Amino acid sequence: MVVLHTLLDFLDGNSAVSSSYSHYWYEGRCPESGELLRLPRTFLVEAIAHNLMQHLALNDRYSFEGKMYGVLLVELPTGEQRVLKAFSGLLNGNSIVEGWVPPIPGRDEVALEEARTLAQLEAMKQELITLKQLPERQQYATLFREFEQQLQAMSDRHRDCKHQRQEKRQLIKETLTEKASATALEQLDAESRQHGIERRILKRQQNEVLQPLKQQIEAADARMRELKQRRKELSRQLQAQMHAAYSLTNFAGQSLSLQQLMPGGSMPTGTGDCCAPKLLHYAATQGLKPLAMAEFWWGTSDRDKVQGQFYGACAERCQPLMGFLLSGKPNPPAREGEVLSLSPCRGEVPIIYEDEWLIAVNKPAGLLSVPGRYRDRQDSVLSRLRHLLPDGMTLTTVHRLDQETSGILLLARDRQTHRQLSQQFQQRQVHKVYEAVLSGIVTLDRGAMVGDPPLVIALPLWGDPENRPYQKVDEVRGKPSLTHFQVIAIEGNYTRVNFMPLTGRTHQLRVHAADVRGLGIPILGDRLYGCCAVASRLHLHARELCLQHPQSGQTLHLQANTPF
Repeated sequence: MVVLHTLLDFLDGNSAVSSSYSHYWYEGRCPESGELLRLPRTFLVEAIAHNLMQHLALNDRYSFEGKMYGVLLVELPTGEQRVLKAFSGLLNGNSIVEGWVPPIPGRDEVALEEARTLAQLEAMKQELITLKQLPERQQYATLFREFEQQLQAMSDRHRDCKHQRQEKRQLIKETLTEKASATALEQLDAESRQHGIERRILKRQQNEVLQPLKQQIEAADARMRELKQRRKELSRQLQAQMHAAYSLTNFAGQSLSLQQLMPGGSMPTGTGDCCAPKLLHYAATQGLKPLAMAEFWWGTSDRDKVQGQFYGACAERCQPLMGFLLSGKPNPPAREGEVLSLSPCRGEVPIIYEDEWLIAVNKPAGLLSVPGRYRDRQDSVLSRLRHLLPDGMTLTTVHRLDQETSGILLLARDRQTHRQLSQQFQQRQVHKVYEAVLSGIVTLDRGAMVGDPPLVIALPLWGDPENRPYQKVDEVRGKPSLTHFQVIAIEGNYTRVNFMPLTGRTHQLRVHAADVRGLGIPILGDRLYGCCAVASRLHLHARELCLQHPQSGQTLHLQANTPF
């Protein structure tokens, strides 16, 4: 089975991509020496990964289920460079696929039990789907809604009748004799009692119709809880067996099982099946020297992963193994300017303006503006500055840039400054200029030529809560979004433009560029919105920011040179 691939399988002979610079490092400490061991994600290996993404995009089977994929650039004993590729877990139900790194040894020992357990889990999954789609659920909802409408209509009618009876009672007391009024009032009381009986009858009918359905639904819910608990137990049993059988080898020639590597630890489902362990284990067993690695998500997006985005070692499954897996690998010295990954206090951020009230930095591409929700996404501009500056803990970001966008980011040093600056952003008093390279040529029918005055794109944006952070144009649910744009230059097959956003919606410039109702051309490197061209990064940079200083009142014009 061919597993080693040449660079020409992923890059053409004219590709000129930096093979050294990195803005992320896979890291871990050697269990024996405590030395910090590191493996970079370079621009070269990212370019290789982008090419693999293009291959995956051509085959629907890779988009059916979302999962992590990875590539590892290695060096043969002869000095030649080759590429390994791997997928996490199973690919279309298979653990061994031609051209991909095989799973870590140990799966064969539990293959029969795994197949039996997976069949049980699949049967449980199908039963859960059937129970969730139980017809009685829709019947109950429909009938419940109909009864509620009847009850509401009855209540409205009874309320009107009650008001009429009150008026009649007052009129009877004023006009009839005591004997005549008693009879008339009794008739009104009887009508009131009849309305009460009518309501109780309808409620009883509702209960008689809905109760059997409710019992079936409750029984189905109880069965679903039982299945989920049993499914969890089966998964844990299978994982325990796998962890005892899986054996990892590092570059020092040491082999240990997952249970030995994480004794007494709570190992999440899938530990040992991720791309990074597969790639590093295979390289170590084959005598290959690892040079750089990159992992990305492809397929259906989930809550935390977006198709085409790069991700570091996951905190729960891979990071605890990284120190052992990298042991025995030559450890290169850090280069000046490299951004490190594990600790939120690692690395510096270029400060382009600073006074006692605010700070403006030139955020690198690939770095978050603020820490994420999970442990492997804590590295950010804010966390770095909070660690590096004496007053860092008082800093707050005034606005944000996407992780893959570089450029000017503004932070306030106190609450009052934050409030004043935020107000300027909210009232659209801040002038922003972004520079971008589009992955195609803007045609004349878009009305934009080099030197023309800025034109406007007005497309309302809406973020689908089921597919975050993806945004799309939606005329009904979307929020108003305005962008001025101006063509700077045509550069080969690309177009360099200025974007001047008047609103600040999530991914506004990226959608306005990519959507056919906007420019119809994705920003170079924007895989989320359809760019297929190989690029080392998202070519979007916040170049200029013009605002009123919250203390002096003078105009503050900030600039950061475009790095592409």
